[in-house]
Amino acid sequence: MSDTTIDTAVLGEKILRVIKTIYDPEIPVDIYELGLIYDVFINEDYEVKILMTLTTPNCPVAETLPLEVEEKIKSINEVKDAEVEITFDPPWSQELMSEEAKLELGML
Repeated sequence: MSDTTIDTAVLGEKILRVIKTIYDPEIPVDIYELGLIYDVFINEDYEVKILMTLTTPNCPVAETLPLEVEEKIKSINEVKDAEVEITFDPPWSQELMSEEAKLELGML
């Protein structure tokens, strides 16, 4: 056991902070508040896997958004590798949005 073990909760916070800088180009809300991030996994080798969805399968950023998420997560020093998996199960719906996102979009 090495002394350089990092706290995955701290790394998780860093990952969330990075994710919150990424916005859906059609909606002025970050992808975390939109509810597009379903899960974040960090293994003991500091490889990160993000399970996320898109607002629709034919979303205009379907090609670029996952890459942007991957690149930004990889830019965190402690992260050795990052992979984004897109799922549409369950499909995204407005219920997944945070209260903050709904407020921002005038839905509350």
